[in-house]
Amino acid sequence: MRPRITHLTPPKAAATTRATALLAAGCAGLLLALAGCGNPSAADARSSSSASDGKNGDTPPEAQSRAQARAGTARIPVPRGTGSRVPYDFNGDGHRDLVIDDLVKAPEDSHGDDAGIGIVYGTGDRDRPLDPAARQLLSARANAAKSGDTLPAAFDSEAACDLDRDGFTDLIVSTDPPYNGIGAPPVPLQILFGSPQGLTGKAVTVRIPQKARFGNEWPEQPVCGDFDGDGRADLAVTASAGQVTFLHGPFTRTGAPRSAELLPDGGPYLYAPEPRTDTNKDGYDDLVAAARPHAPGQAGKGTLLLGSAKGPAGPGSAYAFAAEDLPTAPLKTTGTTRTALLDHGDYDGDKKQDTVVRTYRGERQDLIALYPAGNTAEPAVTFSTKLFLP
Repeated sequence: MRPRITHLTPPKAAATTRATALLAAGCAGLLLALAGCGNPSAADARSSSSASDGKNGDTPPEAQSRAQARAGTARIPVPRGTGSRVPYDFNGDGHRDLVIDDLVKAPEDSHGDDAGIGIVYGTGDRDRPLDPAARQLLSARANAAKSGDTLPAAFDSEAACDLDRDGFTDLIVSTDPPYNGIGAPPVPLQILFGSPQGLTGKAVTVRIPQKARFGNEWPEQPVCGDFDGDGRADLAVTASAGQVTFLHGPFTRTGAPRSAELLPDGGPYLYAPEPRTDTNKDGYDDLVAAARPHAPGQAGKGTLLLGSAKGPAGPGSAYAFAAEDLPTAPLKTTGTTRTALLDHGDYDGDKKQDTVVRTYRGERQDLIALYPAGNTAEPAVTFSTKLFLP
């Protein structure tokens, strides 16, 4: 089970509510940069035809040499897959991939907009289960759907699951569509569908029927889970007055759920339980509603809403997120650093939960490290989000 990807400042959710983030979308998230990282990978095998168009937020060819000089890891094509049931497997090759928000900023662009969302793809190598060379940069410019004629400025990852049941994990992102403050705001959530080439093309806006909305608050905080136990991924989203919008999967490629309804109990923040989404092993994923933001890896409190045939509508009980002692990625820098949990998941295929953390100093230095299960002394992979700089 993967923690929510709201981890920077860190976590970004702890610094501001999602509603504020959407209304103030010009502000960039706190970010990181690196001083030195390891595991350089293979030379660029990209063909001239695929490297020439800059699709999907990829670095255009005229800037690629600068990116390689800065990052030290040439980019290679995303491995092609045929579909799998592995969580967070966007290209369907059977290996878990990593999603990263709040990428570091270049020294000359410390006040610029957030670059977008970074994806690092998994490998079949148990000793090195992530390959920073196999990466994509997703951006609002390249990948977001327009609201009318307006492209969003914000483009932040929120959750991931296979919403259309095609064997490729899909990514749910939040944006900042224009809103005049009158009536219910537009839906800020979009879906970017996975494929054999990974996350490609344009996202589509999540379609929430009016009957499943309530009040004038932004629908946000999406959580994936099979809440009704039918074997299909669903979404739970916030609604006003502490209610939950329950969107039954599967979803169509236009962003429409199979059906939707309002559930009475919830909260302004929604999360998946940790480490198991089905806390009582009854075949239904559960949901946690909280009054305050929760940072992955830190202590927190909420209310557990048990999944059922009707969705996450079971009687609520107190729920506590446990604090974790996180390993610190070996970022070589002077000054105070901080470490945030990015993910728990099985990256090397041994059916045990590995740990991915990010250690950073300010907005321009960071190091991401993947630690195999049971080993917090020596990371299997380290790299900086500096890889994604143009």
